[in-house]
Amino acid sequence: MFKVLEELENQSSLEKSRQVDVPADERMLAITKETGELLNMILRLKNAKNVLEVGMSVGYSTIWCAEAIVENQGKIITIEQNPKKINRAKENFQKANVLDSITIHEGLAMQILQEFNLKEEYKEFFDFVLIDADKENVIKYFEMVLPLVSVGGVIITDNMLYPEKYKEDMKKYSSYIRSNQNVRTITSPIGNGEEITIKLR
Repeated sequence: MFKVLEELENQSSLEKSRQVDVPADERMLAITKETGELLNMILRLKNAKNVLEVGMSVGYSTIWCAEAIVENQGKIITIEQNPKKINRAKENFQKANVLDSITIHEGLAMQILQEFNLKEEYKEFFDFVLIDADKENVIKYFEMVLPLVSVGGVIITDNMLYPEKYKEDMKKYSSYIRSNQNVRTITSPIGNGEEITIKLR
């Protein structure tokens, strides 16, 4: 499993340094290794079993999450709209031996989250959520995942501090969640900046 993560880390480094030519719609855009370790640690501390990921890409963050919950027979539901990335992710999950722990929903995150909100079985079902999709809709994603999260559940949001191009969207997001009395939240400087939010009620 960690060998697969290392391969993906190397690929991400090559992409970021432009040492390989990858079409824009196929770039990994993955979390950092430090963020992966953070997710893994929080999942273990919570003994989490039901994970939701909004924005899978090629599965790097998904594998970090799976490594933490597989011993508990935990399950991950992940959302991705790019078919090429989904195919790459499936290959990575197979190599990491975590495919059986992961269910992929292909399509627009907004639409899929709307469907989840209409299903009673998903109400307060997830004890851990990672939001790492398009930043212009990050507030809407938070609003839609909150009813799906159990009390005491954790929501992690990536890219709070970097890259700079997301700064305005994430600043609005930060102000928005801090005005919500149903959660408690803090920004960690780990990786590209991670918002760690706990649902209180």
